Amino acid sequence: MSDIFREVDEEVRRDKAVEFWKKYQNYLIAVAALIVLATAGWRFYDYRRLQAAQAAGAQFEQALDLDRSGKETEASAALANVAAQGPNGYRIVARLAEAAVLAKTDRVGAIAAYDALAGDAAIDPLFQEAARLRAALLRLDEGQIDKAKAALEALAGPAGAYRHTAREMLGVIALAAQDYEGAGKWLDMIVADPDAPQSPRQNAELLLGLVASGKPAAK
Repeated sequence: MSDIFREVDEEVRRDKAVEFWKKYQNYLIAVAALIVLATAGWRFYDYRRLQAAQAAGAQFEQALDLDRSGKETEASAALANVAAQGPNGYRIVARLAEAAVLAKTDRVGAIAAYDALAGDAAIDPLFQEAARLRAALLRLDEGQIDKAKAALEALAGPAGAYRHTAREMLGVIALAAQDYEGAGKWLDMIVADPDAPQSPRQNAELLLGLVASGKPAAK
């Protein structure tokens, strides 16, 4: 008797399934087609994105090779092309590299390029800070001491990614001006920072020796 009821139950469920399929088959087929198309579309997009990144990487390397060969004009043109047409990540590093190439022949123009990067809110803050640091160092070369100091002081805060370099440069600037108190302040900050890398820490310790030897004895 239980077998009969089981067969009847299966027949009912089969009939309901057939009825459901007849009623909603067009919708189900459409949904399945959309899933297939979306998956294929994503795979195609991912493939094209990878191709674009590989092409931009190759162009970027070619531009660096041109720069190493002393062909700054050609290198700048190649980097400008990557900055204009490459994927977002390569656009930013290409702009930074282009400014570095420009700095060899036109420091003022390079400063303007770095300032543009530093002021571009669309790029990662780490790249913005890198651009500010490079602009500040070029300003030192150009004798723009006050502007360089202002930029370096902004980078020297506790959360600054380039705080160690900024503090070291501020210490050097202060030493050059025979401001031993100021130099000691910035250099002590490097030595006291547990996250300071070995190189800037060693440089700071050496410079603190100059501070100690040049600083007038307290009366």
